[in-house]
Amino acid sequence: MSCGLGDARRLDRGNYCRIGTLLLASFVICSQSVVAADRNHHHNDAFTPDTPGESNIARSVRHELLMLPYYGVFDDLAFNVEGNTVILEGAVVNPTLKSDAEAAVKHIEGVDRVVNNIQVLPPSPMDDRIRVAEYRAIYGDPTLVTRYNYRAVPAIHIIVQGGHVTLEGVVANQADKNIINVRANGVPGVFSVQNNLAVEGS
Repeated sequence: MSCGLGDARRLDRGNYCRIGTLLLASFVICSQSVVAADRNHHHNDAFTPDTPGESNIARSVRHELLMLPYYGVFDDLAFNVEGNTVILEGAVVNPTLKSDAEAAVKHIEGVDRVVNNIQVLPPSPMDDRIRVAEYRAIYGDPTLVTRYNYRAVPAIHIIVQGGHVTLEGVVANQADKNIINVRANGVPGVFSVQNNLAVEGS
């Protein structure tokens, strides 16, 4: 798209356009960082270990979500408990998983209300290809395979939407997180990688 209206004004207008684009990009990046930080503050992944002082409702919700048959490495189920209300978060590939998650926690003793904010990811052959490539890149790495590839519940979940990758889960150390970040960013066709992996004990 051209920014200038005539030959005499193209340079100045081009500079204005570039400045405007940079300012807009900076605003978007800052906004995404704030959203990500806020999301991580409330993001309680179902597959992470129980936290000290966690309520009975929270422990029950975690257990029920982990028992769901269609819950896999390309899904992210998270929750937050506010009193007697359970708020479900995350993103899933299979629409059935969203309804199954709500049904699973509704019957838990002490739960009066369930707010289902789980996002169903749209079908995309490109995203499917990236999912497989990311899985092979991360879980096939010789440094990582012995620690993470043989667990009953995957420690690293790979969420893909529109070519953008989000990593959720827990890893043993910062070195593993860095390796995973390099591997994830090395997959062709990926536009961005948001590494939300937590380090055990941190």
